[in-house]
Amino acid sequence: MIQIGLRLALIIGAILMLAYVLNKIRKSQLLTNDAVFWFIFAGCLVVIAVFPQIAFWLSDLIGIQSPVNLVFLVIVAILIIKLLSMSVENAKLKQKTDRLVQHIALQDKRDESDNSTTSE
Repeated sequence: MIQIGLRLALIIGAILMLAYVLNKIRKSQLLTNDAVFWFIFAGCLVVIAVFPQIAFWLSDLIGIQSPVNLVFLVIVAILIIKLLSMSVENAKLKQKTDRLVQHIALQDKRDESDNSTTSE
């Protein structure tokens, strides 16, 4: 079985993560789809901690020697995928911000030239 220390760490980590996510939701600092991801992620950690047989079965199926290594591998892989998706979203938002700044600058320039022609 997975060591008791790892099981406790997974449960405590999941509870702390849920408390943090709930706090961010209350302060309106987290989007709903991000909150759902973190709730599911924390739930998976709790499931693995409560039912370690899942980790043993999957590690045997995949051929990983230790279930603990499988748990860490899956956690790292999920977080890397989440980080990549956040980077893509960040790039999209940066492009939108750049276009908006350019649009505002052009609008300000037009307003400035309109004001200078009407005052003459």
